[in-house]
Amino acid sequence: MSRIEIRTVDVVQYLKPLREGGSLPAIVQASDDFLYVLKFKGSGQGKKALIAELIGGLLAQDIGLKVPELVFMNLDDSFSKTEPDEEIQDLLKFSVGLNLGLHFLSGAITYDPLVSIADSLSASKVVLLDSMITNIDRTVKNTNLLNWNKELWLIDHGASLYFHHNWKNWETHLTRTFPNIKDHVLLERANHLTEASREIQALINRDKITKIVSLIPEDWLKDESTTLTSSEMRNAYVDFLCSKLDKIDLLAKEASDAR
Repeated sequence: MSRIEIRTVDVVQYLKPLREGGSLPAIVQASDDFLYVLKFKGSGQGKKALIAELIGGLLAQDIGLKVPELVFMNLDDSFSKTEPDEEIQDLLKFSVGLNLGLHFLSGAITYDPLVSIADSLSASKVVLLDSMITNIDRTVKNTNLLNWNKELWLIDHGASLYFHHNWKNWETHLTRTFPNIKDHVLLERANHLTEASREIQALINRDKITKIVSLIPEDWLKDESTTLTSSEMRNAYVDFLCSKLDKIDLLAKEASDAR
């Protein structure tokens, strides 16, 4: 099994909130002196968004796509005590402990489908990745893509894996495809879907998926809405993703037909 590691750093300075969407991420400085976009476990989208962010980002990296480095970020309780904004104060208070950060790409430009850079094979891989993880949030309205140093970078996978918002019916998602792919911002450029599916099959397998899922912090899997144990949830994530990998040709055909 391939070795995957994620560094853990401490938040040392809260710099500014990013008031986009409902989760209120922030730019922070960490103990390694780098800047990160910090995603909070105490946000409205909660720990499940962090799990989706972690899994989506690591899968993207494994299939050769560019994602800002993901790190676990320790947040202590001192930040909430000095924050004057009550909304941010509560967010910091409920997020003490382990959160998720993405390396801040200074000077990156939001992807614009009319002028931005995206080669066809990369676009095809992104389309198939988003089909696998059921990412409903990579549309023209909200691309969640950046151009940085003339390359395409993927950010924000928190809206993926929406099956985990209702554990009672999660198994019904195993046989589904992803019709929402018709709205994908890169679909028009994704004309190497067959080649992309072959590469994904060569680079991803059950062992790699299991290793990625094993990195989910135990605390993020505490869920009062279900009787499933954390081990059962991990197995569910693996089974779900493997079911999509098994259907990669079907997902590629669905995307091709949608084009």
